Amino acid sequence: MKIKRILTLAIGMAVVAPLAACSAGGSDAADGGGGTVQWWTWDDKQAVSYKKCIAPFEAANPDIKVEISQYAWDDYWTKITTGFVAGTAPDAFQNNVSYYPEYVDQGQLLALDDKIAETKFDLAAIGTGVGAWTYKDDSLYGIPMDWATVGHFYNETYLADAGLTTDDIDTMTWNPKDGGTFDKVVARLTVDANGVRGDEAGFDKSKVAVYGAGSIGTNGLNGQDSWAGFLSTTGWTLGNDANWPTSFEYEAPEFVAAMNYFKSLSDRGFTPREGDFTQGAVEQLGSGKVAMVVGGSWYAPSFNALPGIEVGIAPSVLGDNGKRSGLTNSNANSIWKNGPRIDNAWEWVSFMGSEECQSIAGADGTFFPSIEASMAITEAAMLEQGIDLAPYTAQFADGSLFTTPMFSHGQELGSTIQPMFQGFFNGERGDDVFAEMSEASRQILAD
Repeated sequence: MKIKRILTLAIGMAVVAPLAACSAGGSDAADGGGGTVQWWTWDDKQAVSYKKCIAPFEAANPDIKVEISQYAWDDYWTKITTGFVAGTAPDAFQNNVSYYPEYVDQGQLLALDDKIAETKFDLAAIGTGVGAWTYKDDSLYGIPMDWATVGHFYNETYLADAGLTTDDIDTMTWNPKDGGTFDKVVARLTVDANGVRGDEAGFDKSKVAVYGAGSIGTNGLNGQDSWAGFLSTTGWTLGNDANWPTSFEYEAPEFVAAMNYFKSLSDRGFTPREGDFTQGAVEQLGSGKVAMVVGGSWYAPSFNALPGIEVGIAPSVLGDNGKRSGLTNSNANSIWKNGPRIDNAWEWVSFMGSEECQSIAGADGTFFPSIEASMAITEAAMLEQGIDLAPYTAQFADGSLFTTPMFSHGQELGSTIQPMFQGFFNGERGDDVFAEMSEASRQILAD
């Protein structure tokens, strides 16, 4: 699907309210008596989009003000954790499924079931994510605010120069044995300094000018931004149970075979080696040194804004069974259980979870709203700007998306397993690392 650069989104502004200006532990009245609700996010684009909901919210709730703060991902979680301890955490905040179980265990998040019942909040309008935010105690700890999935973004000029069509890239197949037609596409898109392609005699892998694809390797426990959409077509699942697994299945034969296949791409010069690029997917494609990247739906406006490049979108790969299987996740709004403005925080969070707010914010196209009616507005707004989101939304409609299992100790798992991934892809470790990764997951998940 094609992205035409009709209008560049104004997404560069981030709404950042200084923490010191009005902390959650300030002097504002508590529980419905007025005061300023602090809402935090790590996403600079959603900060801008959801700011547009403040005016109608404050008009309907004249005793409540809202301030939005945005922090970079790594700083964000440090500030949240520090705020819990110091009593300065925000009243409400955008939360991630990898973090919320630990916050529940620590007694920091408010179970929202009573608020939903008391205010008759229409939870049924939320089209995705509710199950992921329901904890072991069957209580809900977040109102889903978005959803996302992953496909491919590619340089249309490079595709045409390689003699490939949009159908070639829209219907890519994959398997861990020989890579399917995906492998052929990547090889064809790769070009060395002498203009020889990766599928031609004389290709020099030591002098690559354009890689056929960005690296597909160590990105995250579940491979959301890289290998998840590939591996899931084999029937492989991350956990040994659908939710709250006791082990991650890294030592499964299909996983080991897949990781070796992805490493072979860099060994053959078709993708960068581990550490060759420190930039993200958008920057890699924008550099002109990469022809295609795996990328999340949330990147669509950013790819659209790349200067001098016509960017196309393709869905995730097809498995040997002819079906796709893309990972989806949903961030949610949570409320700090120990905050001084719980009632006011709920008023804001429930408004953010309404069709009115999600349609206002979703019209920017910087995220996929969790409410289906609002999602339609996002699609229409993006199509007017030349961005056809169908490669992503079609998978939502046809039921080919799946969610990662819920598990605790996400931070510890990440810091333990990520270096093992890196060791394999940079050649320091062999296949034995995968059994070690599984064992590490078993020990951590058993706590």
